[in-house]
Order: sequence, then structure tokens, then C-alpha cells
Amino acid sequence: MTDEFDSMYDTFRALLDAFPPSESVKRLEQFGISPDIVQQIRERHEQQTIRIRELEEPHAVVLGNRDTWYTGPQAKDKCWPAVVDRLRKDGWQQQPAIAHLDDSSSRIVSLLNHPKERSFSTRGLVVGYVQSGKTTNFTSVMAKAADRGYKLFIVLAGIHNGLRRQTQARLVQQLVEPNPSMWSQLTGLETDFTPQENPASYFGKSNKTRVLCVVKKNATVLRKLARWLEKASDYLEDCPALIIDAEADQATVATKSINPLILSIINSLPRSAYVGYTASPFANLLIDPSAEDLYPRDFIVSLPKPNHHFGTEVLFGRHVLDGDDPEQVDDGYDMIRAVPEGDVACVRPPSQAEAEGFEPIITDTLRRAVEYFWLVTAARRVRGTGNQHSTMLIHTSVNTAVHNSFKKPLEQMRDDTVSLLNNEEHLARLRKLWEQETARVPAEDFGERKVEFEELAAHLPSAIDHCRVVMDNSSSEDRLDYENGPVVAIAVGGNTLSRGLTLEGLSVSYFVRAVSAYDTLLQMGRWFGFRNGYADLPRIWMTDELAEWFRHLATVETEMRRDIDVYMTENHTPLTFAVRLRTHPALRVTAAAKMRYAVPAASSYGGQRLQTHYFHTDADWLTKNIDAARALVAAAHSISSKIDERPREGRYVFHDVPHDDITRFLASYQFHERTPNTSELIVAYINKRVTTAGSLRRWNVAVVGTPQGRANNDFTFAPGVSVGRTIRSRLNVAGPADIKTLMSPRDAAVDLTGYKATWVEDDFRKQRRAQQPDTGLLVLYPIDKTSPPTPKKPPVHASAQTRKERIALDAEEHVIGVALVFPEPSVADSSVESYVSANLSKIPLEDEDYSLLDNERV
Repeated sequence: MTDEFDSMYDTFRALLDAFPPSESVKRLEQFGISPDIVQQIRERHEQQTIRIRELEEPHAVVLGNRDTWYTGPQAKDKCWPAVVDRLRKDGWQQQPAIAHLDDSSSRIVSLLNHPKERSFSTRGLVVGYVQSGKTTNFTSVMAKAADRGYKLFIVLAGIHNGLRRQTQARLVQQLVEPNPSMWSQLTGLETDFTPQENPASYFGKSNKTRVLCVVKKNATVLRKLARWLEKASDYLEDCPALIIDAEADQATVATKSINPLILSIINSLPRSAYVGYTASPFANLLIDPSAEDLYPRDFIVSLPKPNHHFGTEVLFGRHVLDGDDPEQVDDGYDMIRAVPEGDVACVRPPSQAEAEGFEPIITDTLRRAVEYFWLVTAARRVRGTGNQHSTMLIHTSVNTAVHNSFKKPLEQMRDDTVSLLNNEEHLARLRKLWEQETARVPAEDFGERKVEFEELAAHLPSAIDHCRVVMDNSSSEDRLDYENGPVVAIAVGGNTLSRGLTLEGLSVSYFVRAVSAYDTLLQMGRWFGFRNGYADLPRIWMTDELAEWFRHLATVETEMRRDIDVYMTENHTPLTFAVRLRTHPALRVTAAAKMRYAVPAASSYGGQRLQTHYFHTDADWLTKNIDAARALVAAAHSISSKIDERPREGRYVFHDVPHDDITRFLASYQFHERTPNTSELIVAYINKRVTTAGSLRRWNVAVVGTPQGRANNDFTFAPGVSVGRTIRSRLNVAGPADIKTLMSPRDAAVDLTGYKATWVEDDFRKQRRAQQPDTGLLVLYPIDKTSPPTPKKPPVHASAQTRKERIALDAEEHVIGVALVFPEPSVADSSVESYVSANLSKIPLEDEDYSLLDNERV
């Protein structure tokens, strides 16, 4: 009976190739199969779909009632097995990596419509990480969709020929070449789309081949494609189409020419699925969901971060978010090197008007970066592992004249260096550079062996001599070509290097280009990705300001992905939530045109702990905060109904302080401008909660320091209120003084009784709800102005030594840190915050240059 049932189930699976699940079940019934057997077949199929739907990763937010028809690859498939074989040849030997790719691509295919449905128009978005394998993921999705009957595949591959050509090559290699009889191509390596004479030869019912079309987002090209599809309309009724937008945030959203043309192409296809892929979905998540546009109304999928991926947080660290254990928050690898602000004018003209005739100067930092790149190239040849190519990126401006101006100085530096390799003084300087860098980031922490200078010196002449200086931009015919043997190149460019394009073997970047939007900034970072065999060697030279912007951006990314995860677990759909995007005082979330449907998104402080960790270090700024803190403690001391004095512990708690004293203090205390929670927002929240809910009328004010008695260490807040100063060293990162974390878990319970070291977050909330349900807590910390770092402990896990070290605070005056603890509201919470999100109310600096979107040559 089991063999007979298995045979019938195989018949059902064969029917699924020609009909959606509901139709396939009807066919079984028409074959006269008994209702009991049909029900068992449905149950087995449902078990398979549940397995796909309930995969632990990737996380997805899905519009309700979408049938999960796809249950995974089958033995008869041809395209997906060919992709797997190619990946294994390319070094994907680890089964878990292929299994994760299988799961994530199966989940995405399951969210598409069945290709045999009469009509459909799906909108989805897949959020990955920069240089994390998104191309491999959508290639896998295309392979599985092709195996199940999707026929037309249109890939929108950015706005430049370089990326379009690279994408075409990858898809031909992984999809077409293994199964040439299955595929027809409308585009080639060197040719974008040109109209074909006979559409019937591609889409007629007698033609069973899949059709591949890889185009760049260019108005002229897309217009040709739209017109050709319109002429082929008689043949498209039975043509399920998958449109992959490989850089979905670039040129797709809120552009006058490209956006309407993409919509026109979609509307010409009766059965179509549009799936956008991006690592910077800021623009896509701010599309008006009520409009006939490309808002991902059907699904949003968040791909997991791959193992060993160099991402924003790994390199730059991020800020502590609510609910984080500060000790578990990444500070980033010690791989960022500062470019002084004074150097910027030497490598980038102050304005576009001064670009023509600009002559760059090889500054000390640029020279150091280039020399380190040559040392890395030689060291990698000693190791003989990983990617055979070696690339350096120099990105200072969007202007092509500026790019071209670097060619002669860099080539002259290369030639001079070759001639100096026999000079002992020059070799000593290179040796010192190598020893300094390898000491700061030990190779052993990444499972690599340190290459001694004597070893790499033998390879240094050829590494430098073979180095090309490539001007890769829209006005140049020079391009990076990794298809004809190992490449050593310094690539100078702008937009053509900043999107999707993989810079093979990228190890060093020199980056000082100013941009004003999150998505542009994130995509400029070509240094994200995988560095197999040389994970200890990458370095980035950039200004302190840019490094801080990337640190903020890592925080935005983490928060955005958490929102997706939270809404997934709460059964939201893409039309019932909008991902919040934290704003920055110096950056836009995305281009202004793309933000026209953005609205402020409220965020309440109920149940949260806020703490300052950014500080200026000048005396005037710090003295004002000391004065504000002393005024608050004096007022609390005089008015408090109960004072809990614990000087031996360095703690005082003043109970029942009126909220007016708290808001008065917050108005006079100066929060650093990079602190996301400003005094205005907090005061507005407190006042709103007082007036609407009668809560937060009273506060407990605590002073937390160290025990009194150490010589010259006491800090006096008011007569009779003195504690020892605490030590909070700063992170060795760009920007203002950042101590990372201020409040310990014990401090958050300073006004509660019965505290135990074993309390977890839920215990804190329960105890505060029971003991202080309507009372806020404000804690003041006197921080020693010197605050030297504590001696480093031996690392407890791999790469711990490579994290950014702490340095002395070195402020001109003692620092006052502030932490606030808000009780959870008993009724609906008040809300204020600095976020933006898409407007869902209608639902029941040098930025990217789009002026060339009509030029087919770029």
C-alpha cells in the first residue's frame, strides 16, 4: 500500500508542474482516486509546505493567504543541481553553506505565484548585506523557478555596463552553459538588449526554452524592451515571468524615466513576479504602499548574515540599542585608519567647478595605503591561498576628471618604488609599516599565519611591477577585467565601482568621498564581503567623520533588521507595518525624492533604559553639565520624602522628586548632538505621559559612583552628597568620546529592593512594575576626566585581540553621565522619536549621478 501511495503522490507532484495545488487535487479526484487517499496526499503536501514556511531562516514578512506551492527541489530538476555543481567547483565545499542557500532560495520561490496560475502580479523585496552573495541567491531562485516552469527571466542589473556584463557572465556560467538547450538569450556579454524580429520564436507554445534577458536600468534600453514586449503581447499570456531587480534601491524608486518603464514592463506581462534585491532598502521601504508602484506588498525577506562576512558592524562597530548586553555589542575590527581632514583637499577638489585641471597630491596617508596594498599583495602570494586577484580601491569623488587626474601620480609612485627596492632606507620604512600593521591585527586571531617581511620581500618587486592603475568610470574605456588571469590593480573610480560590482581580492581602500544618504554611503563600501585566506589583512583609510557615519549606519541596519524579525513573529504583513529607519543629523535616509512618502514614526520610551555614552571633552561643555547635575541633586536633597544614603557603596537615592525638577534638569543638561535621544524628545515624552496618563509625576534620583575615601577621587554634588568618581575609558574610534556603556544592571535596580545578580531583563521589568509602577528613575554618574583603560585581559575567543582598544578619556573636566529608566505604562503609551517610515495611512551631499540614465554607453 505504501508503494502505491508513493506512486500516487508522485503523480500529484507531476501534476503540480502543470497546475496549481488546488487544480492538481481536482485532477486526482477526476482520476477516481478515493477521497481518503486524496486527503492523505493533501496532508503530505501540506507537511512539505509547512517545512518551507517554518524554516528558521530566512525571516520573512508575508501578505496573508499566499499559497506555499513550492516544496523544494526534485530529482528531475536540471537548473538548481547545475548551480550547486558550479558552486562546488568554485570552492563551496562546506555542506552547511549550500544547505543555507537551498533553504533561503526555496523560501523565496515559495512566495512567488505558481507559474500556471491564470494571472498574477507579485511584489517582493529581499534584503541582504553588501557583497554577501545576493547574486548567488537570486541565481538560485531563478534556477528553481526555471525548473518549475517560469519562462521569461528579466534581470535589471544596475545602471552601468560593468555590472550588467558581470551579472550576464555569472548567469550564463551558472544557468545557461550547464543546460544550453534549455535557454535562449536576448542579451550577451557585450550587448545589452536589442529587439529581435520574431517574438514567437522565443515565446510560442512550441518553444519550451527559458528566456534570459540581463539589462541595465537605462531609459533607452528599457524603452526598447517595453516596446518589444508590447509587440509580443499575443504570446505572453502563457509566459510566467520573473523580474529580478538586482539593485532595487538604485534608479528604481522615484525616478522620472526608469520607474515608469519598469512598471510598464511589469504591466505588459499577465503573469509576473517582481523581486527586488538590495542591501540598502531605505528607499524601497519608503515607497507609498497605496500607489501602483513597487512597494513590496506581498513579502519582505531578510537574508541571514553569512559566516565570515565582513559587514558594516564587523568593521566599524555600532552603538548599543535598547535591550542589548553592552559587552556583546561589536566595537569593530581594528582595521580603520584615519585620513586627516587636511588631506582631503589634496585628493578631492573643494567643488565640482574646480574638478577640471585638479592635480592630486600623494599625501602621507595615501602613500602609506598604497604601499601597504603592495605589501599585502606580496604576502598573499606567499600564502598562496584564497582569491588570486588583488585590488585596491581609491574613491575620492564622483567626478571622472578627478579620477583621471590620479593616473600619472600613482604610476609615477609605482615606478619610483620599484627603483627604490634596493635602497635599505626605503626597505626599512616598508618593513616598519608591515610590522606595525601586523602587530595591530594579529594573523593568528583569524586562523592565519603571519607572513614575515623577509618572506614577502621576494615577491614585492613583481607585485609592484605588475600593478595596473585603472581609471574605471563612465568616461573611460579602461575596465577591471578579472577573466584573463591574476590581476593586481589600483582602481580609481566613482559610480561604476560603487554598485554591485565585485572588486576581486579587495584588500585596501582609500575612501574620502562625501555623500548625504544612507543607501549611497552603504553601497560605496566595496570593502564588505568575504576575505578568505586574508581576513587579517584588509584596511580602510577614511576620515573620522566618515567612519562615524558608517558606525551610525551599522546601528540603523541592525535596528531595521530587528524590526523585520519582530513583525514576522507578530504575524504582521508588509501592508500593516513600516520598518522604522533611525535618522542622523548629517545624513538623509535616502534621496529627497524617494522620501516624499516618508512620515515620522513614533517610538515610545515605556519600559526602556536610556543612557548617555557620547561626550564632548572641552571644559566649557562639561562644566555646564556639572552645574546642571549639582542643581538637580540640591533640589532633590531638599524636597525628597526619603533619602537612601549608602556612601560606603558610593550610592545615594532621593525618592519622590517632582517631574518638574527632572524636566528642568534635562532642559539644561547638554546631550551630545550624536545622541539619538535628545533632551527635547525626552522632555516631550515625560510631559505627554504626565498629562495623558498621570504617570511619571514623581521620580527617584540616584547618584552612583565609587566608595568615598580614595585620595583626590571624591566628587561632591551637594553638601553631604559625595561619592568617588567612576572610570569609563573611551573606545578608540573616530568621532566624539564614546564610552559605549554607562549603566550596569545593578544600577538599573538602585531604587528597588531585593535585587539579585541573577535577574534577567524580565525580572527588572516585573520588579519595577510591582515596586515603582509610575515612578521614573534618573541616575547621575560622576566620571573621572582621565579614566585610563583597564589592562587588557587575554582573549577568550578568536579575533578578540583585533577589536578596537580602549584609550584614556582625557577630558578637560570631569564628565557627568546620565541614565533614565522608564516604567512600562499601564495604558497606551505616549510616543515621540526621530525615525521615518513609509506612510501607511492610506492602506485599509555627492550623491548618485542619474544624469546618465539615458546614455547606453555607461
